[in-house]
Amino acid sequence: MQRTEHHACFGGWQDVYEHASDTLGCTMRFAVYLPPQAGREPLPVLYWLSGLTCTEQNFITKAGAQRYAAEHGVVLVAPDTSPRGEGVPDADGYDLGQGAGFYVDATQAPWASHYRMYDYVVRELPALVEANFPVSQARAISGHSMGGHGALTVALRNPGRYRSVSAFAPIVAPSQVPWGEKAFGAYLGDDRAAWAAYDATALLASAQERLPLLIDQGGDDEFLDTQLRPHLLQAAAEAAGHPLSLRLRPGYDHSYYFIASFIGEHIAHHARALRA
Repeated sequence: MQRTEHHACFGGWQDVYEHASDTLGCTMRFAVYLPPQAGREPLPVLYWLSGLTCTEQNFITKAGAQRYAAEHGVVLVAPDTSPRGEGVPDADGYDLGQGAGFYVDATQAPWASHYRMYDYVVRELPALVEANFPVSQARAISGHSMGGHGALTVALRNPGRYRSVSAFAPIVAPSQVPWGEKAFGAYLGDDRAAWAAYDATALLASAQERLPLLIDQGGDDEFLDTQLRPHLLQAAAEAAGHPLSLRLRPGYDHSYYFIASFIGEHIAHHARALRA
C-alpha cells in the first residue's frame, strides 16, 4: 500500500492510497480521511460509495464531508467505483465498464475476472483499512446514485456488519430501470433471478435485520422518474415492515451541491449509531 496524496484538512488528514487488489486483479485507489481524534482511540469508519463516472476524488473534493467527520470523530473511506487499468475490460458509454462497477460480483465474460466490487467493498477493503489504520470494527456505509444502490444492498445482505446505512438519490430498483438492466445484463447475465441479490427493493422482503434506511432524494433530480424511482423502495419497505426514512428535498438535483447540503445530517446520523 502506498500513499499518493496527503493534505491537512479540518485538523486531520485527507489521504489517498493505492494498493494491489487481489479481488479485482488490478491496482486500486481509495481515499481515507483521518480526523484529529485519530490515534487517541480506535475510531469508527463510514464507507462512502460513489456513483457512475466517479473516482475516489469526487466525494473528497466536493461533498465537504471532512468538516463533519472531524466534528464527530469518524474516519471516512471512499474507494474508486470500479477496477481500472491495462487489461481491465471497458465499454463505450459512461454506464458500463470502468467507472461503472455497480458494486456487484460479475459472473459473465469478460467482466468476471476483474469486476468484483461487491467482494472488494465488503471484505478486502475493510480488512485492509482495519489492519493499517487506527480504526475499530464499528462500520457504517453510505453512497450516492449507483453508490447509494451499493450501500443499500451491501447493508441489507450483511446483517450485523454495519451499524447504519444511508443513501443520496440511490438506484433503489436496478432490475427495473435502464441503468441497472444494462449493467446487470452484462455483468450477471440474462437470468433475472440472479439480479435480485443486488436489488435493494427485492432484498427487503427477506432482510434478516431491520437496519433503518435513511434516504435523501432531490425533488428536481433529472433521473428521479426514469432511473431512481424511490417510490418502489418505499412500497417494498411498507410491505415488509422495514424502517425507512425517505426525505424528498424540493428543488435539489442529482449533483454534489445536493450531497453537500445534507452530508452533515447523514454523518451525524451515522455517528449516533456508531457511538451507540
